[in-house]
Amino acid sequence: MNRHVNTITPETSDLSRRSFLVGTAATGLVLGYAGVPGIGEALAAPSNFEPSVWYAIAPDGLVTVTCGKADMGQHIASTMAQIVCEELGAKWSDMRVNLASNDPKFNDPVLGAQITGGSWSTMMNFDAMSRAGAAGRTALTEGAAAAMGVPASELVVRDSVISHPKSKKQMSFADVVKSGKATKTFTPDELKAIKLKAIKLKAPDQYTMIGVSVPQLDIPSKTNGTAKYGIDVMLPGMAYGAVVTPPVRFGATVKSVDDSAAKKVPGFIKAITLDDKTGTTSGWVVAVASTYANAKKAAAALKIAYDGGPNAKVSSESLLDEAKRLQKLEDSGQFFVKDGDPNAAFGSAAKVLEAEYTTSINIHAPMEPMNATAEFKGDILHIYSGNQFATRSGAIAAGAAGIDPKFVVMHQMWLGGGFGRRLDADMMVPAVQAAKAIGKPVKVIYTRENDMTMDFSRPLTYQKVKAGVDGDGKLVALSHDVVSAWPTARWGIPDFLTPSVDKKGPLDSFTVNGADFFYTVPNHYVRAIKNELAHNATPSGQLRSVAPGWTFWAVESMIDEIAAATGKDPAQFRIALLDGKGKNDGGAQRLRNTLLAAMGLSGYGTKQLPKGEGMGVACVSSQERATASWTACVAHVAVAPSGEVTVKKLTVATDVGTQVHPDNIRAQVEGAALWGLSLAMYEKATLKDGGIEQTNFDSYTPLRMSQMPEVAVAVIANGEKATGVGEPAVTVIAPAIGNAIFNASGARIRALPITAEAVKGAMKA
Repeated sequence: MNRHVNTITPETSDLSRRSFLVGTAATGLVLGYAGVPGIGEALAAPSNFEPSVWYAIAPDGLVTVTCGKADMGQHIASTMAQIVCEELGAKWSDMRVNLASNDPKFNDPVLGAQITGGSWSTMMNFDAMSRAGAAGRTALTEGAAAAMGVPASELVVRDSVISHPKSKKQMSFADVVKSGKATKTFTPDELKAIKLKAIKLKAPDQYTMIGVSVPQLDIPSKTNGTAKYGIDVMLPGMAYGAVVTPPVRFGATVKSVDDSAAKKVPGFIKAITLDDKTGTTSGWVVAVASTYANAKKAAAALKIAYDGGPNAKVSSESLLDEAKRLQKLEDSGQFFVKDGDPNAAFGSAAKVLEAEYTTSINIHAPMEPMNATAEFKGDILHIYSGNQFATRSGAIAAGAAGIDPKFVVMHQMWLGGGFGRRLDADMMVPAVQAAKAIGKPVKVIYTRENDMTMDFSRPLTYQKVKAGVDGDGKLVALSHDVVSAWPTARWGIPDFLTPSVDKKGPLDSFTVNGADFFYTVPNHYVRAIKNELAHNATPSGQLRSVAPGWTFWAVESMIDEIAAATGKDPAQFRIALLDGKGKNDGGAQRLRNTLLAAMGLSGYGTKQLPKGEGMGVACVSSQERATASWTACVAHVAVAPSGEVTVKKLTVATDVGTQVHPDNIRAQVEGAALWGLSLAMYEKATLKDGGIEQTNFDSYTPLRMSQMPEVAVAVIANGEKATGVGEPAVTVIAPAIGNAIFNASGARIRALPITAEAVKGAMKA
């Protein structure tokens, strides 16, 4: 296989030349285009061959795959290209990648809204992109057969060449495209039906590209500087905006703005108080100037008076107090799981355990600062930004501009990190309103302080878990209450909510996913409770791992507590619960296998560890039960008498089904494990007087290089449907570490992040 990759420039297309805007999706969020004047030319030249909307083959044989997902360093664009390349039969050095706009043709009825998260991308796109590749291969083969005068059934496709072994004739993809013989374009519905027709997908044993660690297509342009991130956008006549945010995270309003000092700053243009009808921002002012440096100087010179609003006195402590109050109310919340009768089972149980688990506010902090550039061209609003939810972001931009969403053109850029932060479009609001106010393009760039204090953070959570075991030490009942802000409900998209099993209305399942585990427990309740105070004061978002980042902290910690209380090995206790009965058939066995793999690789139970050291286990089915990725971890820690914890090694096993790019999978799992370690041990944001106290990396302290443990990864590739790998390993780390700390020191920890003070206190207790 030729693995040489030429230097490429996978920049976003010049969307001003395209016939679009999206007419889609997400229940009431219409991000669309229908006959906008002045936008008429198609993306591809007429001589290109486009078997589907997801890729085009040029007359020179180059295949450009359009990725409908945000690429934030996880190489998902290359992954999509690799899947297409496999079925198409192309040569890898001929592959290129491009990022999708909000052209309505990318509103695929199979793939749905343009959203990147939940470790869904490969899982949900593998089949569709495979079909697209297979369709192109068939169309090219039929075209070549017509050109060469041979039966299509006798042709072989490999490395961008279609050959006829009997006659020794052959044509390259370029030859076929230039001949004009390949003309068939497949609709999404036709692609979906491919299995039922003559077009056949490859069997796994026929793969030559899937499962190979080919060079990532986006790396050359990212290293030579030609890849365009949002922060790189430069437009003629562009001005710059620097935001001034209030001392209260949400709910403040601007009473007055004195710009007399700002007017003395060279290049100052205007200070605009945002009037955000979308409710994305509250109490913001943006200072606009000719350069970013001057915009920052002008912003610093503004004298702004605020009304702090209803959340001006809210703190982390008051959020936690309110969560505890809500949990005690019998009628609060809605049921996510309601199997059997835990309360009755508790009454007859031989032993009942109860515990409270908490997690703190956590911040995304991607390395590329939040940014957006807005430009009005006549009636058309152009937005240049890297975002993870184009469907919703376009609607936010339209709302900020006060225009119909069909007049918004989204230019998707490469993302310098996202982790869920760029599911939100707050950065577009000041850019849009500033551009509208001054009649020029405006680029807005957040400072690190802006981003940290105004992040749509992972919410503070409080969980109460109660478990009952019978006389044999078998878990017979478990009730689990989860209290938090509801990030997905904040989006206002009903289709993203889940009907409650008690018929009390929709709930935000993205706050309780994971609590519906694959252990067999006959009596099991999970209640989702919305903390309205937290929901309003700290409008939360989705942070890498979402709900399983806190639900599995509680579940996997409690499972260990039960094992300890019944005198059983925690790993074997889990294996017994993963019996695959009833609704857990299939999933439990796969999860059990990952646990066994992690145990074997780590040497769990076979090593005599020094005093003060211990191993802990955890296994999870992140992200959602219906889209689970099976992951287990064995953490090895050392605990000093002072309570200081050193994580020596993390051993992670994950079942990926079908692996597309082995090296990338390992990189994703390693990165997720380290993110999980960072959340478990080091990251904490606090709310005081309505505002986030941490403003930079001196006070918000993610994992440092010096704190890195050894990380070992076992990948199980069994040919099943591809699963996601970007987030699941995040969720398994904290409980594995907490359980290891208990085995090393006897200290049971129930709050994240884990601190030396908490460990030392628990050791004394």
